[in-house]
This record gives sequence, structure tokens and C-alpha cells, in this order.
Amino acid sequence: MYAIVDIETTGHSSKITEISIFIFDGKKVIDEYTTLVNPECSIPPFITNLTGINNAMVGNAPKFYEVAKKIQEITEDCIFVAHNVNFDYNIIHKEFKDLGFEFKRKKLCTIRLSRKLIPGLNSYSLGALCSTQNIEIKDRHRAKGDAEATTILFKQLLQLDEHQIVINSFLDPRSRQATLPPLLPKKIVDNLSEKAGVYYFKNEKNEVIYVGKANNIKQRVISHFYDKAKKEVSMCLETANITFEETGSELIALLLESSEIKKLYPKFNRAQRRTQESVGLFSYEDRDGIFHIAYNRLKLIPNPLMKFYNVAECRNFLEKLCEEFELCPKYCNLQSNIDTCFHYQIKQCKGVCKGEETPKEYNKRVEKAIKSIKFKSENFIIKESGREKNENAYVLIVNGVYKGFGYASNDQQLNSTDDYFEIITAQKDNNDVKRILKSYVEKNVGQIFQLN
Repeated sequence: MYAIVDIETTGHSSKITEISIFIFDGKKVIDEYTTLVNPECSIPPFITNLTGINNAMVGNAPKFYEVAKKIQEITEDCIFVAHNVNFDYNIIHKEFKDLGFEFKRKKLCTIRLSRKLIPGLNSYSLGALCSTQNIEIKDRHRAKGDAEATTILFKQLLQLDEHQIVINSFLDPRSRQATLPPLLPKKIVDNLSEKAGVYYFKNEKNEVIYVGKANNIKQRVISHFYDKAKKEVSMCLETANITFEETGSELIALLLESSEIKKLYPKFNRAQRRTQESVGLFSYEDRDGIFHIAYNRLKLIPNPLMKFYNVAECRNFLEKLCEEFELCPKYCNLQSNIDTCFHYQIKQCKGVCKGEETPKEYNKRVEKAIKSIKFKSENFIIKESGREKNENAYVLIVNGVYKGFGYASNDQQLNSTDDYFEIITAQKDNNDVKRILKSYVEKNVGQIFQLN
């Protein structure tokens, strides 16, 4: 028995506004349940324009907890079928979970079934499929109209899969078919590497929509499919292909991931998408002999200690530096137009701003703070595992600036900086890279080799 389901939602908040369920025995519909649902929140105008469902229509409709028992009963002992099943199933599952109940059903996706049984189509959206299969959708983007069309489509798919070989393979829990994104062929996942590297989620237009790194690419990719976070679900719904590049080590994967995100600007990578650093950190000595740490626009600083994407990020870093080394915020460009800093009043400043600490003693801590920002050695290489057994990976830093990474065979002689420049792929230095390298250097001293 199959429960063929379609829901309409509020969009971003993913609350159900309408649900329709057709109980199908493989030949005919034997029961049906359709109702509007009060989402207990406002329906955005763009959703109303799409579905025709407005706030007034759901105002007196039952809330989900009032229809939950009916949904539970009518779908019991049925296989849950939907077009893009993970979307409908996950939202209903969450609604039940919010009520303190577990909702579990076997699942079938008519998109994935259609890709297998009706291959070669340009699109597998419900509208496109119904058009190619001569199925009339009587009320598009309403739960009942879409559920009814999905039922007719599913009946045709059953006829194409006469002995239910494909359907049974999709229901096999070992096949992972139910958890895969609807547009993604299973063979792509099967062929993913289990080594360290970078992977690329792509949409139907072959545009990169997400870049990630992993020690085990396949394992990390599959974990995205089980993640129920809203961003992950949206990303997986768009994913039609996944490619990857092995790197040999986690460090190279981190560096390549950061570079690719800034180059490709994928829509689902938010944290590292910024490309233009605009603020720089610098130091100077005033007429009283006190060392200041300050910030300004990057183009006004010849040799910045560090670069930042914005003032807020820079100030946040300075605040942590002040706290760690007991620096005075007055001399770190954090508090202005004051004689004595606020930190002195709460005993977090030793009093250089009040004349109770000598500039010489204060400057020692400033120098330590600045040294903590820079690499201990200005010119060095990092040696890491390569992609193959007879290969090594190298990361090059010259004058404290990251130059890139590359690979060389174990027997290749690399004696000078010029030798390393020949094997690396040039990369841009930025604050994200500095953070990655600084963290690595602190934990992996044995992998660092100084250059003359």
C-alpha cells in the first residue's frame, strides 16, 4: 500500500499550510485526505502568489496537532511516496517531532524513480514530467492537484517496472536510494573517493553550489544527505552532480577549499565567500615611546601585520589580543578620547595609560603580541603526504607570505626556494589562509622546514 503525499508550506519557515494524501493500492485510489493547515505563522506574499493560499484561508483551519492523528492513521503500514520525497517527509517528520512523536515510514521518490525508468529527460520536475507523460495537473501548486498528478505518474512508473525490480531496489535500506538527493545518480556517490580532498556539489546547470573538504570524501558527502538542517536540505535538493579532487592531506584540502570558495563563490558557502580584505593592522611608536597597535584602510598601510575583511572583524581580533597579552585598549585603537582606559578600572590593564607602568615594560608585551601574529620563521616549507605513496605535498611561505602548494615525487631534489617555486601552484595569501597555517604550525612543528 502506498501513501502518495504532497504538502504546501510557508517557504522559509517550512510550516505546513496544506496536505493531501492519496492511499493507492497499486491499481486504484482507495482513500484520500486533504486539508488546509494553520501554520501558526504568517504566509509570505511570494508563497501566496505561488500557491494561492493566504493567511485568511488558513485562519480557521486546524493546526497540525489537530490533524496529526489522522495523518498517522491513514499512512500507517504504507510506503510514503512523494515527488522529491525527502522534502515532504522531512517536514512532516519534524512536525511530529515537535509534538514529541516519532513518524517513520519507508520512502519512495518519484523523481528518482522517473530518472531510472524514464531516462534522458531534460527536467524531472513534476510539471515537466506530467507534460511528457500526458498527465493533466488540475490545480498546480495546490496539495491535492499535485498529489493526484503524482499518483497518476506513480501508477505509470509501476507499469514500467512490471516486476518491481527498481522499486524494490530503492526500498532496500542498504541501497541508500531514499537518502540520496533526488537529482543525484547513485553511481556518482558510489564512485566518490574515500581519501582526503575537496568535493564540489553542482546543480543541473553544472554550476558549483558548494565546496567542502574532508579526510574521507565519500563519508563526508553522505553525511550531508542525513543532515536535516535547512541549508543542507536546500543544498541537497539542488545537487545533480558531485566531483572531487584528492589532495593527500587535510592541510592541502583546507587550503584548496579556501581558495576554491573565493574563486567560485558558491551560493551555499557563506563563511569564506568574502574575497576583498579592506582593513589592515599595523604598529607604531609614539613620542612617549609607547608602542601602539592600530588599524586603518588596507591601501594606506604598506606592510600590514594582518589583513581583515572589515573593521568589526579587526576590532574583535584586537579585543582578544588585548585580553590575552593584557594590553591597553587606548593604545590598541579600541578606546579614544580618554585619559585612562576602562580596562584599568577593572584591573585588566597594568596602567600604562595612567603612568603606573613604564613604556619599556608595556612594550615587551606588545612585542610578544605582534610576534604571536607572525610565523616564527619568515621563510619555510611544510611537508605533507602526497596523493600517492611516492609523492609529497609542499606548502611554501616566503617572507611570511603564503605562496601556494604543490606536489613532487619522493626522489625529486628540492634544495632552494626557486626549486619549490617551480612545483607549486601559486595561490593568494589572505587572513583565512593565515589562520589555517598558523593553527597547523602550532600543532605540527616536525613538518616545518626552514629555507635559507
